[in-house]
Amino acid sequence: MTGGARRIGQALALSLARQGAHVVITSREVNCTAEDTVSELQRLAGNARAVRCDVTDPSSVHGAVEAAVDYLGGLDLLVNNAGAFETAPLEHITPEQWDAMFATNTRGPFLVAQAAHPHLKAASGRIVNIGSLGGMHPWATHAHYCTSKAALHMLSQTMAKAWAPEISVNCVAPGMIVLGETHDAAYDSFAAKTPMQRNGRADDVAAAVLFFATCPCFITGQLLAVDGGLGLS
Repeated sequence: MTGGARRIGQALALSLARQGAHVVITSREVNCTAEDTVSELQRLAGNARAVRCDVTDPSSVHGAVEAAVDYLGGLDLLVNNAGAFETAPLEHITPEQWDAMFATNTRGPFLVAQAAHPHLKAASGRIVNIGSLGGMHPWATHAHYCTSKAALHMLSQTMAKAWAPEISVNCVAPGMIVLGETHDAAYDSFAAKTPMQRNGRADDVAAAVLFFATCPCFITGQLLAVDGGLGLS
């Protein structure tokens, strides 16, 4: 799992470990946060490790995938969770900001999936990409983010078609997910216009990832919004 040391990624890794999965998480730096997550994963499932990976760097990606395969003895599930988020007025987004967003959110999952492909193919494995509600609806102050996630959604469907029948590929698109941030009136506003009358939690996203990790492999190429109906408003 890429970006599994903290926030939503940590919740996804822990959810998989509770089901008995042996998990390797990646982080740009294997620091105290990553090691703490590994300790919790080991408590739940026994085998867990953190490896350094910069998803924008092909050599780093290949090294991380090989380290994970060596440790686990194979690979049957890839969760592409590492991502970047930024708010910026469309007219002020620089080419450097645009490229950096795509390098992490779209090119990164492509590089990791491509490196993992032979191992997943051998195991008839699965890929779950973490997209975003922003890739389904235009957010005026997040143009580069929304566009990068929309591209990831299409990449997920292309992977599903190209790599079938050995590998199933699906995508989870979270909406407003609150992870214990300081109370903000904006969160209340989003909750009020969400049909389910609350914002999402990390465990909501984790449940969707777990579904795709364990559902029949006949389910592939799907995009699942986890947004409490926010996208309907």
